[in-house]
Parts: sequence; C-alpha cells; structure tokens
Amino acid sequence: MSIERLTVYDWKRYPETSEFLFTRITDFCKRSALIQEFADQLQFKTGTRLSDWVDHLELNWSEALQQQLVQLGYVAVEGSKSHLYQHPDGMFPAIQASDAEVERIFVRVESVADFLTIHQCELERPIIGGIESAVRQRIAISENGLELHVIERHGAPISAADALEVDVSLLSKHAEAFQLRKRDFEDDVAGFRNSESLIKAAIAALGVDRTCDLFFAAERDYWQQRNTVARIQKARQDTMGMGWANHDHHTYRSSRSHFSRLISLLELLGFELRERFYAGREAGWGAQVLEQPAARVVIFADVDLSPEEVSQDFAHEPLPERKQLGTVGLWCRLHGEAFLQAGMHHLECQCDFDAAREQLAEENAVKTMKPFTDLPHLKQAFTAGEVWPVEESRIQSLLDDDLINAEAADRFRLQGAIGSHLEILQREEGFKGFNQTGINEIVLETNPLNQQKI
Repeated sequence: MSIERLTVYDWKRYPETSEFLFTRITDFCKRSALIQEFADQLQFKTGTRLSDWVDHLELNWSEALQQQLVQLGYVAVEGSKSHLYQHPDGMFPAIQASDAEVERIFVRVESVADFLTIHQCELERPIIGGIESAVRQRIAISENGLELHVIERHGAPISAADALEVDVSLLSKHAEAFQLRKRDFEDDVAGFRNSESLIKAAIAALGVDRTCDLFFAAERDYWQQRNTVARIQKARQDTMGMGWANHDHHTYRSSRSHFSRLISLLELLGFELRERFYAGREAGWGAQVLEQPAARVVIFADVDLSPEEVSQDFAHEPLPERKQLGTVGLWCRLHGEAFLQAGMHHLECQCDFDAAREQLAEENAVKTMKPFTDLPHLKQAFTAGEVWPVEESRIQSLLDDDLINAEAADRFRLQGAIGSHLEILQREEGFKGFNQTGINEIVLETNPLNQQKI
C-alpha cells in the first residue's frame, strides 16, 4: 500500500444505512417485550446500547431486501453457504438470510457460558460449538417470531459458520503463556524477542487469527488490573454477561527505537496497516492504525514523530533516537513500553456516550475529562487518568539524560504519573475513522509534564 494511501484515508458516513439498521433493531424491540427489556437493562446497567453489541442480523430474505442492501453499500460475502452481506466501508453488523420464518438478532459477548449463567436462560439447552470452538452461540430469547442469540467469536470472521475447533489443551497452554508473559527485561529487545517466540509458537499450534484473539484477551486483562475504572466498567458489563465484546480499539504507546518492532509483531499477529495520523509540527507525535479483520481488533499505535518523517514509511523504517522527548516518548521512559512493562495506554469501548459518563460519575464517582471529540457521528472522552508510581531508576535515567529537571523528578517521585485511561466512545452512521484534531489535543493534555504542572 502506498505512503499516500496510508496518510490520506477518508472514512465515509452512511446515514441511510444507519437508519435502515436502526429501524430493524428498533422493530425487534417493539415486537418483543423481552428484547426491549434486555436493551433497557443494557443501557441502565452498563451505559451501552443494544446496537453497540450486535454481531449480525438474520432477516427474512427477498429480492427487494437484497437490492436494498446493495443500494446501502453492502456486498455479498464470497463462499457463504447462504445469503450473507457485509458492509466493507462502514462499521455495521452483517445481514444474513434467515433459514426459517423467524428473524434473529445476534449479540456478541465474550463468553456465552457467562451470559447464560447470569441470565439463567434454560441452561439445559446446549451451546452450539464446544469450548474449543472459535464460534459459539445459543438462543437466549424467543418471542413473537423473533429470537435473540448470543455469540462469541475468537478470531473467526463473519463468514466462519463452522466451529473452527482447536485442541483444548493447546488452547489453554498458549492462553496461559500469554497471561504469564514476562514483560520486564533489562533489555527491551529481549522482551520483544521473547514475545515473538511466544506468538510464533501459538500460531504454529492455533493459527494466526485464534492466536490474535488469545493475545489481546490477555492484554485487556493486564491493562484492566492496572486501571481502576476499567475494573469498574468491566464489572458493570459483566452484570449483563457481556465482557469486553464492545471494544473499539486498543492503544499502544511506543518509543521511537522500538516502534518498528511493535509493528512487526502486530503484523505477525495478522494486522494490516490502515490510516495513519500526523497531528502537525507542534504536536510532535504520529500514529499508525492497524486492523486484524478476522479477530476484529483495531490498534492505535502512537509514537513521537517529526514533520520530515511523516513522508516515509515510519511504521517499518527505523526511527533514530532524538535529544528531546515528546508526550509519547516521555510516557514510555516513565512507565516502559506499552507492549511490555506498561501495558496498553487505553482501551476504547463503544457506549451510549452520555449515559456511560453520567452513570460512572453518579454510581462510582468516576470523572471523565472534557470530550476531545463531540461530533454528530463520533464522540470520545477519556476517564480521569490512573496514576502509576514511577520507578526511581527510570526517574534517574531521565535526569542523567537531561530530559527532565530536578523539580519534575521530585514531582514524579511524590505523585507518580498518569499511566492509563478507559476511553468512552459513541459512533454513528457507520463511521470507522478518528478525529485527528481532537486526538492531538488530548494527547498533549495527557503529557506527563503538563499533568504535573511543571
């Protein structure tokens, strides 16, 4: 893919498609009091909308529906055993032909078993797909010719109707290896090499897509145990048996010296380069967006960047060290690489923007920062940052390299530095992109030096 294509990536909005889906999902709720109650409970208990969780819809098929889907931007999925349509450029659920008179809405969860336990949905009925399967599903609600099913996917695209089973013992072995992955090395290069070895071993046993799913489940767990608000919101979503299945993207911060290593490992996990960002000379940082289409994981990878470097393939070409640190580089020197010691900078989840922020504030005294995106089709805000202690060796290293002054060092010793956030997001009209201006403002606002008011 050309440098120009990576730099200029114009995601569109699809209001007509959004209205079509809104009407269909609303109709499910109107026709089924049980589905409406489930949607209401999602909003009340988790601050999310039913639409934030929809995997796909199964609708009564007709030529008129097929023509309408094509007009709305949907395309047929090749190799599917039945009519299956997906929107290639918008963030919309797939549409499939129903195999019966009933119409179905499939809601994505992290664990079907967890969902069934919470809701006690006729537990004697079997789950379709074994515990080793990449796709598992089960009916949860049936009323008035409509069904709500819950579905979990583990590196399985929408076209994967079959179970895609793997050996359970191998699955457990590699899941545990990622969970217990050593992150702290004297030499970060050794840390990346160790991670590469673990990833390659898992791919050999499980395949790329299943490995990617396992790896990021472990990454979310590590980030969550280092972020109080993450644990609060996860608990809220777990009251409905949903888990983190509404994740929108995972954000990693990287030093310049290790950025190409980070990208290399993400590409090993099946990620493809998408758009990239450069917020301008004053901002001093850039980002590469990547997507793993089968596992449905999106990465926002941040790095300090100069204006001259934006015209090169900075995702792959080595970036030399600089005498000064920007926001991203300083964060890495204080806490470590996001891929290693620090863990993710933030996870962004799709929510009802106002409801999620209000509920977190009223029920848990969680503060959110001023929204950095407030557009009709995209709303974004960080929760107040989780402050992490900073190791003395890291502070001394910054002093030795003349990258902070003594006052900053004392403040980091006494107060620590903000390490991570939960990000609340609401998307409309299928928009898949990000707000570059707003992102720049919030990155500058989260600079550790600015936070310490030095």
